[in-house]
Amino acid sequence: MNQLQDIEVTRAIIDSYYKKLTEHIVSDVIFVGAGPAGMAGAYYLAKRGLKVTVIEKRLSVGGGIWGGGMCMNQAVVQDEALKILDDVGVRHEPYKGPLHTVDTVEMAAGLCLAAIQARATILNAMTVEDLAVKDGRAVGVVVNSTPASGVFHVDPITLSGRAIIDSTGHEAAVVASLKKRQLLDKKLMAPTAVEGPMNAEAGETFVVENVCEVFPGLWLAGMSVCAILGGPRMGPIFGGMLMSGKRAAEMIAKDLGES
Repeated sequence: MNQLQDIEVTRAIIDSYYKKLTEHIVSDVIFVGAGPAGMAGAYYLAKRGLKVTVIEKRLSVGGGIWGGGMCMNQAVVQDEALKILDDVGVRHEPYKGPLHTVDTVEMAAGLCLAAIQARATILNAMTVEDLAVKDGRAVGVVVNSTPASGVFHVDPITLSGRAIIDSTGHEAAVVASLKKRQLLDKKLMAPTAVEGPMNAEAGETFVVENVCEVFPGLWLAGMSVCAILGGPRMGPIFGGMLMSGKRAAEMIAKDLGES
């Protein structure tokens, strides 16, 4: 084995990371949240050739996928979502009727690998603290190191994108930064605009059909759709999450004028 020098290992990490970060100061699309909707959307937009950045506050990607149902690492998808799993190379097994099961570890890892190999870039351990808004349009995200955010007085930096997608799940953290400033449409500011109780069938439909641009330049995908627009939650079935991310990718590509 060649002689390893600690300082060169350090230099390699710093040089390669900051090259990656510098290349994604400006992106076409920024997904905030690397759950099933965010990674599926990132995969399909990166496949179209757009520069895609995914911001994830945790060390690991996958959002709620890993735990399956009550820490049993199996999840359910329906017929309509199988094409997405096939596209990213994740195996699935038929159960009954339209339902299929999938290993959640394989699903999280497969979505992540597919997005990266499509040339999306994932920046983990990075928290979005705010939106950058100019002339009434979201033009970027304000980010900080997750370990530092809220602990130390450390100023964040800004990454810009032509489209921003809140795929942070139940917390809808990006949209919340506008909601607290009363910048959203009045119907979205109403107390009734909260996530509804469990109803898997209705929730799976809602989360796909209600993907939208909630503020100029800012889109909703995944459970953020339900959290902001009042749709029901649906538990450990993930087809709707995947289809929501794919639909967001299709709508954003059209909005940005991409074929």
